[in-house]
Amino acid sequence: MQIRNIAIIAHVDHGKTTLVDKILHATHVFRANQETGDLIMDSNDLERERGITIFSKNAAVEYKDTKINVIDTPGHSDFGGEVERVLKMADGVLLLVDAFEGPMPQTRFVLQKALQLNLKPIVVINKVDKPNCRPEEVHEAVFELFFTLDATEEQLDFPTFYGSGKNGWFNTKNEQCADITPLLDGILQYVPAPKVSEGPLQMQITSLDYSSFLGRIAVGKVARGSIKEGQQIALMQTDGSMKRSKVRELYTFMGMGKKKAEEVMAGDICAVVGLEDFNIGDTIADAENPEALPVISVDEPTMSMLFGINNSPFFGKDGKFVTSRHLRDRLIKETEKNLALRVEDSDSADSFLVFGRGVLHLGILIETMRREGFELTVGQPTVLVKEIGGKKHEPYEILVVDVPGEYSGKVIDMVTQRRGEMLVMESKGEMQHLEFEIPSRGLIGLRSNMLTNTAGEAVMAHRFLEYKPWKGPIPGRSNGVLLSKNQDKTTAYSIDKLQDRGYFFVDPGEEVYTGQIIAEHIKPGDLIVNATEPKKLSNMRASGSDDSVRIIPKRQMTLEECMEYIQQDECIEVTPKKIRLRKTILDEDERKKFQKMLKTEEVG
Repeated sequence: MQIRNIAIIAHVDHGKTTLVDKILHATHVFRANQETGDLIMDSNDLERERGITIFSKNAAVEYKDTKINVIDTPGHSDFGGEVERVLKMADGVLLLVDAFEGPMPQTRFVLQKALQLNLKPIVVINKVDKPNCRPEEVHEAVFELFFTLDATEEQLDFPTFYGSGKNGWFNTKNEQCADITPLLDGILQYVPAPKVSEGPLQMQITSLDYSSFLGRIAVGKVARGSIKEGQQIALMQTDGSMKRSKVRELYTFMGMGKKKAEEVMAGDICAVVGLEDFNIGDTIADAENPEALPVISVDEPTMSMLFGINNSPFFGKDGKFVTSRHLRDRLIKETEKNLALRVEDSDSADSFLVFGRGVLHLGILIETMRREGFELTVGQPTVLVKEIGGKKHEPYEILVVDVPGEYSGKVIDMVTQRRGEMLVMESKGEMQHLEFEIPSRGLIGLRSNMLTNTAGEAVMAHRFLEYKPWKGPIPGRSNGVLLSKNQDKTTAYSIDKLQDRGYFFVDPGEEVYTGQIIAEHIKPGDLIVNATEPKKLSNMRASGSDDSVRIIPKRQMTLEECMEYIQQDECIEVTPKKIRLRKTILDEDERKKFQKMLKTEEVG
């Protein structure tokens, strides 16, 4: 059977996972009466809740006696590491572009990676049924993008398909047809069959799978030769060492699952069971003539956070895993499959520095850990600074904002306050398209502010550009916080009296402890307040005043909003049931001593 390996790449929300649904349905992977729902490939709980793809996944379909291996990839730049490693398995890419938005920052990022690997691109202009869409202009913009990324003559001659994934049709011209067969025919016609070179076995591990029965499973594309069940192999590791091992079982992908195989030929994607201690990037080679493939290189992380054990008075109430050993083992395990993540030990034995691609990348890791039963504290995200030629350099990003015309002034004002510089401003219908160059530090905390100031209308995206000289201080949060004075349950009576001092993050009847952040102050500077005082009881009833306590509901904040909200001396306590904000040093006297010490160090 002939094989085609294709990865689907695009900016977030341009319709990758919906297109995979249509391919699965068109090739009859499911029975006609089977209930499948939408976004079949987003199988993880977090992906379903947020409506985004986080992990790359494989499916395989059969069409006209050809097996098509389809790889669905994430669209957020924070998960760029997932895309970089799986592109090695593909021979062609479907580049999806929204017919209204056109090429966006992530489109550029993933396309650049695909062109460097010399993959054959097919451009799909999706969502042509949207109002105000401009497929012809978008097609020209895509061509310009290819040109600026130094595409070869052959790559510039890309085929284009138009259609709507939601309505289930794609055609070679912008006219509605019955289904997506023109696109499937296009995949067979334009995507080359895998290049097969003669010689002994070579296969690079590009992703990991896990099964509670079989243990860790290595997934990758056989680059040369063939791999058989029971074969003796050499595992060539990225650090140069070599291990002997044996293939216990082999699987190929079929539909949404896997099927057992006795032998897999070069060009196909397969899963190997029975290997011990392997990592992504290792090569499975022939035992007699072992040769390693070049290591997968992934862009460096740009942001770090301090992960520590939970040392608040409420530790161990919700979680199962609370010690630093649990935390360390879990973080090391994560680096095996999450290539863009790095973990280092810090000065203290109870905390670790975790480096990632952005707030969302680290936020998803924390959210996954709390669902597994971990308790931890995480500090403020900070960007990685490099010394280049004796000068301090920091990461810069390109920020793209699409916003209705009436809010564009506010957006420009907010970004320039954070040391951003405007590069492009153009109108797309009623929307203004703005592009800025901004230090990565300036992006922390920008999203929630921008959504508040534009009534939720702004669509923003960003991608890493390069390291440039340090831009100077960037203003952080202007307001202080209200801290709890003691450990007890909050009362409606106290909160009612304190409501004019700030906006509360806790409801009456919630347990709080000394040093916990319970509200945002309306002024700069922190204030310690007593929110746990009950109403003094006397045997005289004050007429009408007892039942007039009106509490404004607390402000709900997501984990990412909390990460963007906290300042340097604050951290977030994350447990399976609660997310609390607190000061790193809970005791007021200790905190004052520490701040004095810092001031004297600065003067000295």
